[in-house]
Amino acid sequence: MPKRFLPRRLPLVLALAVALPLSAQAADDQDTSHDHPTDLAGVEVKATPLAGTAEDLARPVEVLAGEKLDEMKANSIGETVSKLPGVQSSYFGPGVGRPIVRGFDGARVQVLSDGLGSGDVSTVSVDHAVSVEPFLADQIEVLKGPATLLYGSGAIGGAVNVVDGRIPEGVTDQPLQGRAELRGNTVNDETTGMFRLDGTSSGGGFVFHVDGLHRETGDYDIPGYPESAQRMAEEGETPDPAEKGTLPNSFVRTDSGALGVTWVGSRGFLGVGASLFNTRYGVPGAAHEHNDAAAPAPVDGEGEEGPVSISMDQHRYELRGGLDNLGPFKSLRAKVARTEYTHTEFEGEETGTVFENTSTEGRVELVHEPLLGWNGAIGLQFGQRDFEAIGAEAFVPPSRSNDGGVFWLGERAFGPVKAELGARVDRNRIDVDQATAIGPDRDFDTSSLSAALKWDINQSWHLSFGLDRAQRSPTAEELYSNGLHVATSSIELGSPELDVETANRAEIGLHWHSGPFKLGASLYHVRYDDFIYLADTGIEDVDGPVRVWTQDNARFNGAEAEASWNFADNASGDWDLRIFADFVRGELSGSGTRELSFAVPHGDHSDEYTIDLARGGNLPRIAPGRLGGELRWERGPWRASLGAVRYDKQDDVAEFETATPGYTLVDAHVAWHRDTAGGNAWELFADGSNLLDEEARVHTSFLKDVAPLPGRGVAFGVRAYF
Repeated sequence: MPKRFLPRRLPLVLALAVALPLSAQAADDQDTSHDHPTDLAGVEVKATPLAGTAEDLARPVEVLAGEKLDEMKANSIGETVSKLPGVQSSYFGPGVGRPIVRGFDGARVQVLSDGLGSGDVSTVSVDHAVSVEPFLADQIEVLKGPATLLYGSGAIGGAVNVVDGRIPEGVTDQPLQGRAELRGNTVNDETTGMFRLDGTSSGGGFVFHVDGLHRETGDYDIPGYPESAQRMAEEGETPDPAEKGTLPNSFVRTDSGALGVTWVGSRGFLGVGASLFNTRYGVPGAAHEHNDAAAPAPVDGEGEEGPVSISMDQHRYELRGGLDNLGPFKSLRAKVARTEYTHTEFEGEETGTVFENTSTEGRVELVHEPLLGWNGAIGLQFGQRDFEAIGAEAFVPPSRSNDGGVFWLGERAFGPVKAELGARVDRNRIDVDQATAIGPDRDFDTSSLSAALKWDINQSWHLSFGLDRAQRSPTAEELYSNGLHVATSSIELGSPELDVETANRAEIGLHWHSGPFKLGASLYHVRYDDFIYLADTGIEDVDGPVRVWTQDNARFNGAEAEASWNFADNASGDWDLRIFADFVRGELSGSGTRELSFAVPHGDHSDEYTIDLARGGNLPRIAPGRLGGELRWERGPWRASLGAVRYDKQDDVAEFETATPGYTLVDAHVAWHRDTAGGNAWELFADGSNLLDEEARVHTSFLKDVAPLPGRGVAFGVRAYF
């Protein structure tokens, strides 16, 4: 794929994005869709059936909305939320970024689209993208700590809920309203256009939603070489000047769109929607190298494989409904989604492995009237997933997963103390193709309990406590992987005998505010029984290092803090200073060694190994500690900010894992906002990233030694609100 390529459908998207705000000039009143909230603690959290704000909830939650969300929006959901305290992002090139919450990622952090799973296979492999488009979000909520009570065992480390309103649940403020955006970026020649339109019929009975996005980027600029100096030194290589300055095969192209229609009555609503998400992206530094010593060398280029790229296509269909005032119940909310997903890996122009996933997920939530003083909600969740990988390098066998769970959440005030309780039980079953699987079908029963207290000591001081017991069942890839995993250039072996893992969490948080000052801090400890992790065995096979899914006891300790100071509000403008820091340490908590036996497949035979695996030490790919700050200014139509985040070096590494140097990322934002006649508005913006042009390598990434983060770049464009 060339470094720059021509847009195809972009002219249509740009024309729509410009034409829509012009067509809405007849709106009579001010539209509130562009009134950017600055105090995000007061934004209602949609991820829980019990209405509340981030400030009200005893459990830790972060919310991105309004102008702050506009500044942070990026190609991936992980990068978008990565500057929230306790939240970072995985990295497998610019097309892939899953949220990492307090050191947990992958199958432990669930990404949701308005309360239902995204329906992709991003937890199967680190090179699989999340099929949720952050540019179309109204707000993004991050639940830190176990969210298993709400969303099952896949949220044992946390959950990220993207609220996009694609199926409206109420009438709009205006007969027609929406927003549009056009942007470019100097670091990768990005061109992005998006629009969103919401409206209500003249009689008020029907509400519709339509949105669309198109993004194209080329290969991005980097400050140095793709390969790290450490790796080149280990391999005895010298830098090639021709490779400096650009990361090959780092392009991204994305199309997304949705249509939703809802009937809204006096006591409820019923809506349907359909959406699509299509993206193609390069995998930097990756080409399928089989290292087969018996294979003949290619002649005149024959048999050479091109750069790896991934094409992902998803279609999603949803039905949502709600009723209010149902006798003993305040409300009923039900939703179900059907997702059809295909993911194809290409080697040059040749098709490699194809992943297909068809899933159905549904939820029913009933909020009941106070019972013995407790406000609460009961819920039912169910899901089914049919997964298949087709191709010579399919390292996970076909499987069908069935999940079901019931839960209850409750809250009650005892004077200045608010208590929250919850319980959930789940049943999970995985059926696999016995002709190709290395183990039998499995089924698991999991349960979760949670208790939290929020004590308003006075108007300024607030103290919170949390205790959780959460369980997670193993995934199909943890149980049945058996072969070359090209994304990580390693042999990945599952363990069919894996058991349920159990997390016991304790947390204490303190919040203080007085006048222009705000301070929040929390300490947490998570003790895992039978923690499931991918262990590096130290064995180098012909196809790469051998890694085995196994489990042992582990512990995580972490801390977060955030402070803000509105130090001036005068003729010079409104000035705010924000500082945050976070840290997490993940370790195996045993001692000594244990024996681990496994077999590495090679066609018609297997090589047997037995090793002694350490029961203590650091866990691999744990996010480093950070310290960040931001200065914000607003005056009239102008707003601007300057920020920096220092990422520590990560040398608390697992056996056979390399350390990563620290780095500092500096960013800046400026915007000019103008309200126009008819209640519409325009906004010009410029967002600078990595302004010091520093070489930054993400420790959690399998590509850290071949794919640094982008260098200095400036995104610029125009937004319209109507």
